[in-house]
Amino acid sequence: MATKLGLGLPQNRKYDLGRDVPDVARAAEAIGYDSLWVYERLLVPEPATQGLYGIEGLPWPDEYRGVAEPLVTLTLAAAATERVELGSSVLVAPLHMPFRLARTLATLDAVSGGRVLAGFGTGWSHDEYAASSVRPFEERGAALDELIGVCRAVWGPDPVSYDGHVTRIASAVVGPKPVRPIPILLAAGPGPAQRRLVDHADGWLPVAMGAEKLAAQWRGLQELAAERGRTRPIRTVLRANARYLAQGRSGTGRAPFHGSVDQIVEDLAAHAEVGLDEILVELQSGTRDAQELKDVAAEVYEKTRAAGI
Repeated sequence: MATKLGLGLPQNRKYDLGRDVPDVARAAEAIGYDSLWVYERLLVPEPATQGLYGIEGLPWPDEYRGVAEPLVTLTLAAAATERVELGSSVLVAPLHMPFRLARTLATLDAVSGGRVLAGFGTGWSHDEYAASSVRPFEERGAALDELIGVCRAVWGPDPVSYDGHVTRIASAVVGPKPVRPIPILLAAGPGPAQRRLVDHADGWLPVAMGAEKLAAQWRGLQELAAERGRTRPIRTVLRANARYLAQGRSGTGRAPFHGSVDQIVEDLAAHAEVGLDEILVELQSGTRDAQELKDVAAEVYEKTRAAGI
């Protein structure tokens, strides 16, 4: 069976969000994409107090300046489409009040006809935590645990109750309910994060760092699932951060998913061989505007399917 394909929605400041998000969403659905995705970035500190991903000296990319709120973006896409799933890769869980986020996701799932995929992570930006977090950075894992617990409770049958560190719900009616239990997917590396995924989540959201490394991570996660007695499948959606370059790049120094459409499709083929369920292709950073984003997305989809991916 062909690997499912998702597309990242335009959220960066060079796009006209009110016009371009519905336009790209409709086009992606017509092209044949299976899902649409958003990511979360609250701010860019100036001067930088921390490197990108917490890596000292690594600069923040310019596209992180002015990233649109992810759930508003998904709502625009939901109103413009009928079939595609609507996912987050990822929402930074500790930056949200658990009860409010659970209700918002449930409402979005209800109005979209059961199409939401809730992708969560713990983040890495100390500045974002200082501006918005409900718990300290050091407690980010516990914050994610509580968010998952609150979501399961709020999305379940009434009466709802929950007693946590941040959230305390006495017996209450909470609605609207999602159309179906919303799948929870986690961005999880080795260690406690993967144990949380195996024990409490529905799926995994890795980032493409090379096919061999991805395959090793996937084997490790499957082995962990077997060790912990998990029998239900783990849904997998790989995030491929692509940068389209009209002239392409050649040579051994080319970064994965950076280059021409043919080069991007070549990398998609290599990663698809790992056997994951779906690949999210993020193109918005390398395209000039919504028209080019749609054109490149269509070419990537057509060449991917022609290649049997």
